[in-house]
Amino acid sequence: MIVALLHRLKKLPRAVHGWSVMMKPQVVFVLGGPGAGKGTQCARIVANYSYTHLSAGDLLRAERSRSGSEFGQLIDSYIKEGKIVPVEITINLLKKAMEETMKADEKKFRFLIDGFPRNQDNLQGWNTVMDGKADVKFVLFFDCGNEVCIDRCLERGKSSGRTDDNRESLEKRIQTYLQSTRPIIVQYEKQGKVCTIDASRSVDEVFADVKNILDKES
Repeated sequence: MIVALLHRLKKLPRAVHGWSVMMKPQVVFVLGGPGAGKGTQCARIVANYSYTHLSAGDLLRAERSRSGSEFGQLIDSYIKEGKIVPVEITINLLKKAMEETMKADEKKFRFLIDGFPRNQDNLQGWNTVMDGKADVKFVLFFDCGNEVCIDRCLERGKSSGRTDDNRESLEKRIQTYLQSTRPIIVQYEKQGKVCTIDASRSVDEVFADVKNILDKES
């Protein structure tokens, strides 16, 4: 079953055929380890700035739970193992969400893309699909120690209902982050496109730094 679904991935489109509006999407990638507070800070940004928050993880979890989803089982197996879902699935979910947002309101062209790109394959997929069609302004990197991240996720897991908020999955996710996502952040750092924030502090302290960055960048 899983092999058959992986085979179908090859048939997913790897190119965007054009946006329905003239304005080019402006994108901020939001990266950091699991539990670094990306979702919390994105919610605050949306409340204070004209950004739309797209969480790659939330989109994947929603697709996994959607009745009749062709790739729900495949997504579920990757998430439970703490592995990165094939880029074709993630890219198409992000693209669809961006298109739907811009069709509904042409003024909503600024996006926070949370938890993506998570590895080199993600980045290559993005560059292939979105080349010339969206501008990545910078990367907002929430830097937080591994144990702090794990403790936060374990606490969140008491009420989140997320199947991956357990120590075994979290340790796998941390290793995946260090091996696959951290090099992407380093790559953007070399381009001078990373704004790093100490995410081990309180929500208010972290958001104060976020505001300083966004006020300068906007």
